Parts: sequence; C-alpha cells; structure tokens
Amino acid sequence: MAEEKALNVGPAGIEVAYERHGDPDDPPLLMIMGIGGQLVSWPGGLVAELVARGLHVILFDSRDSGHSTHLRDAPVPDVAAAMAGDLSMVAYTLSDLAADCAGLLDTLGLGSAHVAGASMGGMIAQTMAIEHPGRVRSLTSMMSTTGDPSVGRSNAEALRAMGGGAPPASREEYADQAVRAMSVLGSPGFEPDLAGARERAERVYDRGWDPAGMARQAVAVIASGDRTGRLRDVVAPTLVIHGADDVMFDVSGGKATAAAVPGAELVVVEGMGHNFPRQLWPDLAARIAALVRRAEKGR
Repeated sequence: MAEEKALNVGPAGIEVAYERHGDPDDPPLLMIMGIGGQLVSWPGGLVAELVARGLHVILFDSRDSGHSTHLRDAPVPDVAAAMAGDLSMVAYTLSDLAADCAGLLDTLGLGSAHVAGASMGGMIAQTMAIEHPGRVRSLTSMMSTTGDPSVGRSNAEALRAMGGGAPPASREEYADQAVRAMSVLGSPGFEPDLAGARERAERVYDRGWDPAGMARQAVAVIASGDRTGRLRDVVAPTLVIHGADDVMFDVSGGKATAAAVPGAELVVVEGMGHNFPRQLWPDLAARIAALVRRAEKGR
C-alpha cells in the first residue's frame, strides 16, 4: 500500500511515516527496524511472505529516520561519550521510542498488535511489551539483546562496518558501504543478495539518511540500560530469533532474552548473521505467523 503519514503521534506529538500491507481484517503485525533503518529496510519478499500467511503488516520509520520527524534541534550526539557514561546529550530513550509505537497504534485505531523488531527494533519491541503490555499481543525479538553489556556483544569488525570514519559523501558511496558491510554483518551460511542490499540502501539514502539521527538512536540504546529484570514480567507470548553467526549482536544476546522472558521460544538459526537472507524468508515468516496464531487463540 502507499506510504501514509500519521500526525501528532504519541506523547511526543511526532509525525510518523508508515505503510500497511495485506488485509486490514487480518491480525496486525507492527514491525520495528533497527538503528538507521526505515520501513524500506525490510526485505519486500519477507513482508510478502508474512502477508501470504494471513498477517496485516505495518511498517514505519522510527523518529530520526526516513520520512518521520527528525530531532534536528536536539543536542549533538556523541556515541563514544555516552558509552563512557556521559548521557548529557541523550534526546530520548527506548521508552520514548516504544511510546511512539503505542501512539502509532492509537492513530491507526488499534488497541493492540503483534509486535516484531530487529536489532534495535527488537529492543524497542521488548520495551513496548514491558511498558505497554496491553498493546502487545505477541512479541518477536530478532537479532537483538537485553541491554546487559555482558551478552550480545559486538565484535570490533562489526562496529567498524557500521560506519567508522568519515560518513559517505554520496548516494553511491553510501550504497557501496552497505554492500561492503554485508560481507561482515551478513549471513555466512547463505548466498548474499548484494543487489537487494544495494537497492535497499539507495532507497534509505533517498528517503532521508541521517547520520546524526542514527547517533541519537544509538545513544538512546546506551542510555536505556539493562532490561533483563523487567523482561521477566513480560506476559506476551514471545519468540526470539537469532543467527548463530551474528557478529553485531552475539547469539548470547538472543539466548539471554529468551531466558529472561517466561515461556519464550528460542530459535537459533545456523549460518544466519545480522540480516535476513532471502533463503530464510519463508521459514521466518512461518514461525512468526505460528506465534501470531497461538497468541490469537489465547486471547
């Protein structure tokens, strides 16, 4: 469906760009992308697989990405300083991002939805299940972690691949960087889709790539701390999916998430890294749809 814009969303009153895919009468699935990602960052084939399994998929740009509100007047973010303990420049936290999600559901007239998030999106989804339990019918946390610094750690090469040094100076450089990053962050057990990675990167750049916004999102993650204790209170049926070969967030992050949430199902995918290989789209969609069906029966 065509992109739309929700106005005055949540307590912050921001604008949120979103798309809806599938039959509105099917169970709604809100999908939350990671740092710097946009609604176009989700592989279209994965979305199609979810729709084919009877889900009404809602994609959106988080604040500071794409066509949603960018907080350009917020303090200049310093990720290194935040990691060293200086949180003076933090403009918002994962709680604010979760409140944006709940506000988007309000705008769409949805009392609740199934929620799936990847990477930082998984952290937002977890926070939403913790702080807005009545809004989350089921939780799928993918390639994410708990906020405990002892688990889900990134290796140095992964952090460099995410953007060390000067930012790309052009659309072509940005797309080239995204393709190079796949060689580090991608899934070694599957043939890489370099053309798909380039196409998604070009669309992200065209819709409003914002390095400062990415940094604000990153310090939001740092400032939000460890969710492990609060994850033990999550009541939504939960599925945790993690790649065995994820170097952005080590698989220990997924294992810790599943261990913290009562009754959570853990799926560790051999050969999967920090992306969604097209070979896995049918299986991932089937697992998410199965969770949705179980949760719908239990409502």
